[in-house]
Amino acid sequence: MVDKDHGRIETRRYAVSHEIDWLTGDRRYPGEPRFHALRCLVRTTTRTEWRGKVTEDTRYFISSALLSPERAAEAIRCHWGIESMHWVLDVIFKEDLSRLRRGHGAQNMALVRRLAFNIVRAGRGKRSIKTARKAAGWNPDFLAALILPPR
Repeated sequence: MVDKDHGRIETRRYAVSHEIDWLTGDRRYPGEPRFHALRCLVRTTTRTEWRGKVTEDTRYFISSALLSPERAAEAIRCHWGIESMHWVLDVIFKEDLSRLRRGHGAQNMALVRRLAFNIVRAGRGKRSIKTARKAAGWNPDFLAALILPPR
């Protein structure tokens, strides 16, 4: 798979192995698998060309699903999209600093943060999410433009 974005050329190769019998351990009984739900191992090698430099990176993943290389590639790319959203929620909305632990407060605030994230992301224009969030806090007209439907 080849991606060209932000001045980089990234070539990713995926390899999947369903041969996991060698991953055994002596946990409770001899021959017990270390990961009882493990179905495959995935290796991805990324070659990145950027500003005249070439780097190569290899990462390994485990999965409880029987994946083909194509499905593994899709799952890994989707996972990074989710991680990006979690990173934004933590950095911009300070989600990890929340001390809500009891009742429904944590779930309710997580929902409110995701709602705010989606509203800001949809209406930010060329601003970053952080800048758009600050602008919404400082400028009531910008906040209204984000929340209210266009007339």
